[in-house]
Amino acid sequence: MKFYALVLCTLLIALSAHPVSSQEISKELITSKEKKRAYYLFVPEKLSPATPSPLIVLLHGSGRNGISLVEKWKDLAKKEKVIVVGPDALDSQGWNIPGDGPDFVHELIEALKARYPVNARRVYLFGHSAGAGQALYLSLLESEYFAATAVHAGALHGSQDTQLIERAKRKIPIAIFVGTNDSFFPLPIVRATRDALNAKGFNSELTEIKGHTHWYYDRAPEINRSAWEFLKRYELTGEPLYQEYQFNR
Repeated sequence: MKFYALVLCTLLIALSAHPVSSQEISKELITSKEKKRAYYLFVPEKLSPATPSPLIVLLHGSGRNGISLVEKWKDLAKKEKVIVVGPDALDSQGWNIPGDGPDFVHELIEALKARYPVNARRVYLFGHSAGAGQALYLSLLESEYFAATAVHAGALHGSQDTQLIERAKRKIPIAIFVGTNDSFFPLPIVRATRDALNAKGFNSELTEIKGHTHWYYDRAPEINRSAWEFLKRYELTGEPLYQEYQFNR
């Protein structure tokens, strides 16, 4: 019995000394505003607290859920040692504020930082379609919390959205990817978003993918790689600052 206890104790010590390891996508729950919220998480194996990893929050498109993006980012995340998390929107048809953030996304990130070696200065956003719009909103509302943002098939709409640009406390870097044949987000609208950002001093880059439509999934590896090449260039110069808001419901 003593031998068994000794072996068990030794095993537990050995396990606790190993770097964080997970090679599968897990579905987990977090309680936010008294609601159980689902998210999908991929953590590459052998992460070390000595070298904290970047974290990318992936915001899905309409009619999808978090795993639709996490699955497409998994291989790149594994190679680059990046943690990726894809939360589900309250309504699968789209994201909204304040129900889906900023607070919900902030709570999720802080919970992950408590469990895994996350580099707090390298937390990024990526969104597709409806998730792209949400990512743009969160970027501008929480420009001192996120290091940079990349979106596929998304844009700001109208003067009310563009007013958010003026309210941003930091000129957060933003990359936009769009197909030249995207019928949901025509080039003039997306170009106008880029121009509005750059006119206010933001570092906003637009990549127009020739012949590409709104459909992200077939070209996800190419888009994700380009998005990551953009995101990884940026890191907050100081500790992240989260801004709390009071929204009219």
